Amino acid sequence: MTSATPARPPGRSPGRPRSGVNDVVFAATLSTVHELGYARATVERIAAAAGVAKTTIYRRWPTKGALIVDCLLDAFGPVPVDGGSRAAILSGAIRWIAGKIGEPGVGDAFAGVFSDAVSDPGLRVILATRLQDPYRIALQDALGEPEQRVLFFIDVVVGTLLHRLGMTGVPMVEADVDALVDMVLPVFG
Repeated sequence: MTSATPARPPGRSPGRPRSGVNDVVFAATLSTVHELGYARATVERIAAAAGVAKTTIYRRWPTKGALIVDCLLDAFGPVPVDGGSRAAILSGAIRWIAGKIGEPGVGDAFAGVFSDAVSDPGLRVILATRLQDPYRIALQDALGEPEQRVLFFIDVVVGTLLHRLGMTGVPMVEADVDALVDMVLPVFG
């Protein structure tokens, strides 16, 4: 007797192919946050924008915060620590983070997940270990600085950039980023 079920290629599991799901979900997350704002960008809306089931998202990310953190990691990529001199590394890091926060949806997602973390200790742990630690460690290694000093650098730069975004609704313009670099370098350089 022959089976009515078509044979699947060897090595492929049942169900639809899943390659590229993260990329689709991350793009949908940033566009949904950009269009609707962080609070209104629910997992349901993100799933609809991505064309996937909400369960597909929840299988990978147990919460919206965990999704946003992984989305930000994908958007930011590795911190650029090339440049030779301390001043070049610090300046490059400031300009890099300012540029990333200025990308559509990224700054809104960043500010929103930080706001949620104020009252969510579990999300604070995810932010510290998954988002902040890789960048802190890369800067520590590149600069030869102790952890607390690098954390303070991150606080000053990211705090300033997110404050501007929150107060004005737009990321810092290049002239203001230049001024931030000029203010920070004498202290940390």
